[in-house]
Amino acid sequence: MTHDFRIRLLIVDDEEPIRRLCMTVAESLGFSCLEAESGEAALALLDEQPIHMALTDMVMPGMNGLEFLERAKRVCPRMEVAVMTGHGSVETAVQAMKLGAYDYIAKPFAPLDELRMFLRRMADKVRLEEENLFLRERSETEMAMFGIVGNSPKIQSVLNMISRLKDTHTPVLITGESGTGKELVARALHFRGNLASQPFVAVDCGSLVPALIESELFGYEKGAFNGAVRSKQGLLQSADTGTLFLDEVSELPLEVQARMLRFLQEREVRPVGSDGRVKVDVRIMAATNRDLEAACKKGTFRKDLFFRLNVVTISLPPLRERRSDIPILANWFLERFAPGRGVQISGGAMKALLAYGWPGNVRELENCMERAVALTDQRVLGANDLPPAIARAEADSVRDPNVFREFGTQSTSDLEDLERATIARVFTEVHGDKVRAGKMLGISRATLYRKLKRYNIGVREGAARAAALQ
Repeated sequence: MTHDFRIRLLIVDDEEPIRRLCMTVAESLGFSCLEAESGEAALALLDEQPIHMALTDMVMPGMNGLEFLERAKRVCPRMEVAVMTGHGSVETAVQAMKLGAYDYIAKPFAPLDELRMFLRRMADKVRLEEENLFLRERSETEMAMFGIVGNSPKIQSVLNMISRLKDTHTPVLITGESGTGKELVARALHFRGNLASQPFVAVDCGSLVPALIESELFGYEKGAFNGAVRSKQGLLQSADTGTLFLDEVSELPLEVQARMLRFLQEREVRPVGSDGRVKVDVRIMAATNRDLEAACKKGTFRKDLFFRLNVVTISLPPLRERRSDIPILANWFLERFAPGRGVQISGGAMKALLAYGWPGNVRELENCMERAVALTDQRVLGANDLPPAIARAEADSVRDPNVFREFGTQSTSDLEDLERATIARVFTEVHGDKVRAGKMLGISRATLYRKLKRYNIGVREGAARAAALQ
């Protein structure tokens, strides 16, 4: 396993000798054991600490095994529950399986090796599920490292595309408005894939001097032009075996577009002033905030180059089309710019953030949060800590009832309901896993615990609130 943990087993039986016997066998396997003499006591233990596995008797005074199983799976969906039955109770055991039980084992245990093998198989399943969860969490953490944060369907679609394309060498065209995170996507594709240890070279085509673009990309020989006092390797060669990212590719002059097309066809670079050619193996990614198809029709962008670059397209949505991600992103930026300070966003400030149009997209929100943290020493950011144009957006939102449609409500009168609904939805989607919920919401574990307690959100409450908003 990539990470180690000790299995915690809860044994539920009203007979003390049975509990002791199960604990002896489980502890010999290295498990940490807890015991409860009733279903009610067992449910109380589930609220106190994480439990990986439970072994419950079927026939007990008060709450029986089936009822405990059903209620325990609602509280801890990922916990594996096995049932102990007396001989002749197979029908009841099958009913337990339908309710989500891992398996059943008959009492009395003869020989004890049967119980030992049963618990070992059950633990193997738990460890496999924990390992898969660990890998998913690591993947989500890596995505957060690149600043791609969000839970909306549109951004989740982008993340899925990254996962599918990261290990290919297919050219990718990334489209979207300025500030939506096009370079972040390119970096995630490169550094999460099998080229991560190879060069990643980003070129802002719009910032290069037109007369020097060709020599910058392809390199030049000494004496090729005035000022070329020594030979220089081009950016394409610098990216050999790795990735070349052409940001704002629409800004390339037509003559350079022709040379880029030739390179993509032949995979060879000829430096300016040289008759020799150099083989280069590089993955090309390009990004643009313009409509390249329209540019092709106008004659400002070559159709053949467009077809070469546009093998796969990833379209990034503007922030105004993924408003449900704004609280997640805002809190993520706060954690980044004010680590450990526990800075929070007031209701009025969040209303303004949600109502604002964000023409600069995620980059503008990032700058807004950085500015707010830098200019205040308060623990709670108010609307007056935001730039004036953003602070005024709350009042403007009253005239636009569509602003909050994504959240299932058309009222801005109670922002706490909005925050509660967002946390409840995420908490339900991750089946009550607080670690994953915190990462998806972009808040620390301590902040999440505080908000869960404040809004009285648990797995059942989260499911109910999320269903109410659909």
